Amino acid sequence: MFFPEGQIRVWLYTRPTDMRKSYDGLSALVKNVLQENPASGQLFVFINRKRTQMKVLYFDRSGYCVWGKRLEQGRFQACSGDSDKRALDWTQLKLLLEGIDLHERRQYRRYRHRQSAGATV
Repeated sequence: MFFPEGQIRVWLYTRPTDMRKSYDGLSALVKNVLQENPASGQLFVFINRKRTQMKVLYFDRSGYCVWGKRLEQGRFQACSGDSDKRALDWTQLKLLLEGIDLHERRQYRRYRHRQSAGATV
């Protein structure tokens, strides 16, 4: 999976998901519950009730892709919320995949270079 880190949008579905779902079931969940376009190229992250399995659905140029991770030990530290979806940035997704609690960390502001529209070298 090779994505330009700053340009990809990631959505975490905060409700427990049945991990028996695959392409069609997850894309229907994205479309009907999250009210998003599953073919938009965004990443959609789903976690089961025990928080031991995760699936990510996305659409590349030729079709849907689903990849999953099952933990042999521990749990994913995803939080549930009032809404059905929560936006994550690329760093938060990587932390979630590594089992780091997103609430217990402190994120410092970092410098971001503004790209000028008509810059010449």
